[in-house]
Amino acid sequence: MTLTPNFYHHRVCLNVLAGSKDNAQAIWQAAEGHVLVGVLSKNYASVESAVDDMRQYAALIDNALSVGLGAGDPRQSAMVSEISREVQPQHVNQVFTGVATSRALLGQQQTVVNGLVSPTGTPGKVKISTGPLSAQAADAIVPVETAIAMLKDMGGSSIKYFPMGGLKARDEFTAVAQACAEHDFWLEPTGGIDLDNYEAILQIALDAGVSKIIPHIYSSIIDKASGDTRPEDVRTLLAITKKLLG
Repeated sequence: MTLTPNFYHHRVCLNVLAGSKDNAQAIWQAAEGHVLVGVLSKNYASVESAVDDMRQYAALIDNALSVGLGAGDPRQSAMVSEISREVQPQHVNQVFTGVATSRALLGQQQTVVNGLVSPTGTPGKVKISTGPLSAQAADAIVPVETAIAMLKDMGGSSIKYFPMGGLKARDEFTAVAQACAEHDFWLEPTGGIDLDNYEAILQIALDAGVSKIIPHIYSSIIDKASGDTRPEDVRTLLAITKKLLG
């Protein structure tokens, strides 16, 4: 199974959560394979149980697995790295300070490892203190170009920009997208993305010239009763993606 996500037109790959293995397979099929299916480490009591279960997920979706923290929870950072070492997924979600550990334990460069940075209220500046201890300390705010360079130093593939609040931080998101394009770094917009604002958010990243984009669409497309992501909504997201990319 490949370690590389299946980007539509080599540019965009969706990232959504699975409520079950059946749901994961339905999502993957709805997205025609252009998706990373998130499974959260915090849903498991141990690394061993997570590894066993996530391997079963990966087998059903051609390894289009995204190992998640769970709402960016920094306490899950070490567990995510340990799971990823064993499972070898296509995608790993990490807090900023966990990127190097994940890359080292993976032992290869193909898996996408993102690093979580957050909006600050100032375009061009991002918060990088998103780790287990640093998230409790005074904010570390740096130019987005510096954050990208540091992520590259640590073996990171992309910025996970969270929490965006949809389009609330439009100017900040635009600045991040422009920096990612300028420095040849991938971008993962996350937080508050839904069927209504997805097109505008993706268009900003495409217009900036970001080479690869992994938009995370979570709670807005999850059926509250079942906990499953709605495959029909995934089909809609893919249709919007195809419309923008041709």
